Amino acid sequence: MSDADTSDLPTIGKDSEVIVHYEIRLPDDRVVDSTFDDEPFSVKLGTGAFEPRLEEALVGLPLGEYTRILLTPQYAFGMPDPSNVHTMPRGRFPEEMKLEQQLVIEFDLPNGESVPGTVTALTEEAVTVDFNHPLAGQNIQLIVQVLAVDGQAAPADSPALQGEAP
Repeated sequence: MSDADTSDLPTIGKDSEVIVHYEIRLPDDRVVDSTFDDEPFSVKLGTGAFEPRLEEALVGLPLGEYTRILLTPQYAFGMPDPSNVHTMPRGRFPEEMKLEQQLVIEFDLPNGESVPGTVTALTEEAVTVDFNHPLAGQNIQLIVQVLAVDGQAAPADSPALQGEAP
């Protein structure tokens, strides 16, 4: 953020409606998700539309902020939970499905939602699938541009609109 006074600007609260650009990077600077070359992300916090721990990292940021936040796994996507790794009979998968390690498959839940799982091991009889978030256990960089908070847009002279990198 610039040296400009931000005390009069609204800040992101736990239930704010925000419009942001964001980018998630791994420690080696590989980009795993970004809105910077697309439409900004609009979300009402607290609704579950965005990872809750990432929402927590946004709370308190002022309108117009453009920053980089470094998050350890416990503050990002959590640590892998061994109970989220399941071995299933190979017969539960369609015969025409080409199963291979690192294949991500969408599984339908009884409530109508779906959850992704990553194939981690294969045998003739079984398929091991990891249902942990693919970024669980990873340190990440969250780069955020706060473009609007609760209907108020960032001022024209804010770094968020000037493209000043954090």
